Amino acid sequence: MSNLRVLIVDDEPLIRQGIRNGLSACEGIEITGECDSGLRAIDTILSDRPDLVLLDVQMPDCAGLDVVRDVGPQRMPAVIFVTAYDQYAVSAFELNAVDYLLKPFDDARLRAAIGRARERISAQREASLARQLQALLEMKERKWPERLAFRNGEGFSLVPVDTVDWIESANNYVLLHCGSKHHIMGETLTNLENALSPDKFLRIHRCRIVNVSRIAAVRPFLSGTYQLELHNGTRLSSGKQYSDAVRKLIKK
Repeated sequence: MSNLRVLIVDDEPLIRQGIRNGLSACEGIEITGECDSGLRAIDTILSDRPDLVLLDVQMPDCAGLDVVRDVGPQRMPAVIFVTAYDQYAVSAFELNAVDYLLKPFDDARLRAAIGRARERISAQREASLARQLQALLEMKERKWPERLAFRNGEGFSLVPVDTVDWIESANNYVLLHCGSKHHIMGETLTNLENALSPDKFLRIHRCRIVNVSRIAAVRPFLSGTYQLELHNGTRLSSGKQYSDAVRKLIKK
């Protein structure tokens, strides 16, 4: 098992030293750093990505709970709160902390908290891996539509997906560009994007999706964006937030 990467955050040097000494007796622990303030902790957590943070609840510049909220629950590693006030335990567990240490604490209590953290982190990693594998299986098993239906008078017409050159947003509708023909479909661009195979269609703009097989050339455009030229001569500009997707397409 890889080492548990731990960040110590406390504004009191003696507390940090006590935690450091206690962790030295625990196997498989790598102390990645120490912070004496909440603001430094935020920057360090985001840059170093530790597995576990021992986080002081009360610091002069930024409370421990504020650190968690500023980093964000999706990016925050596992947390053991360190506090001199028992009432903070309620808030700690509302934020899904692994445990809390009530000052003063001994090495045995510290080791128990670290053990609980190991179990939680291991379970989260296994669950994350399971979700990734399940998503992969679902992607393999998913059947992408071969035709798109749009209203035509009182009925519906079907257009093969492979005949679509590009798709344009029109509020709560989309316009399918199929050669010289254009069809209005009662669907949002985002919903249609999720329904189409990502191997065949690429979102290049908040208002545009393009059939990858129709792209003849890609050229740098304004402010990090791109201009895509289709085989039929149509030119489409990408949005800045989709530039990474276009760059990945070029590198394939």
